[in-house]
Amino acid sequence: MAAQESLALLGQGSDSRDESKKLRLVILAGAILASVAILYWQLPNLKLLIGFFAVIVSIAAILWFVSSGTATEQAQAEEPADWTVARMIADRSSAAIAITDRAGRMVCANDSFTKWFSGPSVPPDLPLNDGGKDLLTAAGRAAWRDGQGFADGLKRGAAEYDAIVRRVGQAEEFLLWSIEARIKVDVGNEAMRMIGGPVGDALSFAGIMATVIGPEGRLRACNAAFALRATGQTDTNISGRSFANFLRSDDKGAIFFEVEGRYGTPVRLFHIPLEPETETSSAIILLIDDDGGMIERGKALEQVEAMLSLLPLGLALADRDGRFLFINDSFARAAGMAPEERPIYPSDLVIREDKSAVADAVRRYASGTPMSGDLAVTLRGGDDPVALGIAGVRGLGEAAVLLSLKDNVEEIRLKQQVNQATKMQAVGQLAGGVAHDFNNILTAIIGHCDLMLLRHVPGDSDYDDIQQVRNNSNRAAGLTRQLLAFSRQQTLRPQIIQLPDVVADVSNLLKRLLHENITLEVRHGRNLGLVRADPGQLEQVIINLGVNARDAMPKGGTITIETRAVSANEIREKASRIMPAVDYTLLSIADTGTGIAPDNLGKIFDPFFTTKDVGKGTGLGLSTVYGIVKQSGGFIFAESEVGEGTQFLVYFPVHSGPIDVQELPAQKSAARVRKDLWGSGHILLVEDEDMVRTVAERALTRQGYSVVCAVDGEDGLDCLREAEHPFDLIVTDVMMPNMDGPTMAQRIRQALPDVPILFMSGYAQEQLRKSIALDNVAFLPKPFSVQQIAERVGTILASSKDGSV
Repeated sequence: MAAQESLALLGQGSDSRDESKKLRLVILAGAILASVAILYWQLPNLKLLIGFFAVIVSIAAILWFVSSGTATEQAQAEEPADWTVARMIADRSSAAIAITDRAGRMVCANDSFTKWFSGPSVPPDLPLNDGGKDLLTAAGRAAWRDGQGFADGLKRGAAEYDAIVRRVGQAEEFLLWSIEARIKVDVGNEAMRMIGGPVGDALSFAGIMATVIGPEGRLRACNAAFALRATGQTDTNISGRSFANFLRSDDKGAIFFEVEGRYGTPVRLFHIPLEPETETSSAIILLIDDDGGMIERGKALEQVEAMLSLLPLGLALADRDGRFLFINDSFARAAGMAPEERPIYPSDLVIREDKSAVADAVRRYASGTPMSGDLAVTLRGGDDPVALGIAGVRGLGEAAVLLSLKDNVEEIRLKQQVNQATKMQAVGQLAGGVAHDFNNILTAIIGHCDLMLLRHVPGDSDYDDIQQVRNNSNRAAGLTRQLLAFSRQQTLRPQIIQLPDVVADVSNLLKRLLHENITLEVRHGRNLGLVRADPGQLEQVIINLGVNARDAMPKGGTITIETRAVSANEIREKASRIMPAVDYTLLSIADTGTGIAPDNLGKIFDPFFTTKDVGKGTGLGLSTVYGIVKQSGGFIFAESEVGEGTQFLVYFPVHSGPIDVQELPAQKSAARVRKDLWGSGHILLVEDEDMVRTVAERALTRQGYSVVCAVDGEDGLDCLREAEHPFDLIVTDVMMPNMDGPTMAQRIRQALPDVPILFMSGYAQEQLRKSIALDNVAFLPKPFSVQQIAERVGTILASSKDGSV
């Protein structure tokens, strides 16, 4: 700015000289007039006065001409020297300065201008980034117009400039361009200058040790106090050496200077990052003698360890060398450590392939700024990877790294259970669909066999063949019932029963299925609660488990069937996450056989899984048992030791609701058996499967009923509208194309609210309960025989006439 003011004063000096010339002319003219007046006063001669005035004017004109020429020559000779002086003044400025005339030609420029803009470039045509030239041009125009212009934020590469343009000169015929660079302060260099200069000396005088370290942790500058404590001398050059090498810490976290040994004075350290917004930056380190704070810090570390030991999370602390300092019980349990085992390094916990990765991560997090992250590793003796959390910690003495390990054994177990349940559900849906289609086929086969048996008597050549086909069809129907039981889609007829009664009924049958070298023992507990289940299905559960126990004891043994009460308190003590804490009645079936291998124990309830030889097992026995128990609201578990035997524990919740008389076991009576299958009535039969519709139509027609057939729900409604006589019963399939049975039944109910409806389906009634939840309806599961459909239709029509349905 001083150079700019000096250049402006040069123009102002030229104006002062012009004013001086004018003043001298006025004085000269006044002197001539005074001389003429004095001469006239002494000699009042007009001619003499005129001649004298003419001589004086002529001499003055000659002198004026001569002096003007000399002044012009002197001015022309001195002009280069004036600009030289201006340039010398401009070179003393830190700004880039240039002067241009009205024609835009360069008149003068200092060295900074030539250096910054690569040669004698003429403003505003300077090598600037996009838009810079336009800003300078606008500033020049503003200077010509207003006397001054500005252009800020000019860029050339990484450099930035601000420009001021002024109009100067005698006639204001020049522009003075002043361009200053924006200076960025180097915080690191400034800190080094301060710590190594008077500021560092002042800190030393106050007893404060100060250093500047770079991002890599090496010293860049220090004051005399730090050099004296670190090396014993104040003039030692320690720049470039690692800051951490001058210090050490003990097992309590106290920091000492290395040269002072174990009995030195502890110091307290303050870390001041120079660029806090960056992860790694230079920093100023201030150290003062500790006055006992390390003792409190050691107590704080003990408190931290005490707190970590109580947390349910797996946590451990390690020092800068990667050695374990502290391990809580949760960490040891998650890592699979034995009670007496305490590894030295975290890498000792993982397999060989992960050792180097863990060691490198611990060293990396132990130095530099505190960070955190996760590392996927595989523990020794484990198969699945786990997440090892690593975080750098500071201010806890030797502890530099916090390790966390999650005990995910329970999580893995739950995931396996969810996967197992998902798989069982998918297979169950498939089994239910297969059973439905298969039941339609079996209904046709069994029905046609029944119709043919009506035309043959025992002893005919075809009777035995037809009977054999019928028997095999019934066996196939039993297989579909197993599929439905596995998928929990079978039709149950639950009753309020006592488990000992069911066990007693099936024990005699089970004894006939056992070998002579196998003993059956039955024990019952006291105060057993009632359970709500299907007795027939429970018999199948006992038979299947008993047969499996027999096959597990080829050399003989003992099968023990036991029932006892299990209270809600016992369930709470077991802390089961699966079973609600209510009262149960337990059915236990144990054997003394070969046992089940641990690898197979989790697969025994899977469909089609069997350990028996080929041709000796379908793999549906235990899956059927599992489906029956779960559909009955119970729980089943297996416990086994190889060579010691197997025990199946089946828990049924005790029935706590009101007891319905209809749910009590029915008493067999010959009077309740319907012997007369003949009847009369008008029946609408709706079935989309041709073979099933044919068998049902022929079976009902032979019993004396008038039958009208329809292929789907829409066809059934048409038949209902076109019928000459009202229908006494609607027999319909549930699942049909276009319009299903329940939808058709709802339409029929609007017109005929009292007509009874018999649904028949290959799906289970439990699965269809919501869709067929209508008044005055009944259900007939497929496959059914000719006699079964005739009995069911006759019972419904008789009850409808009596008004009991």
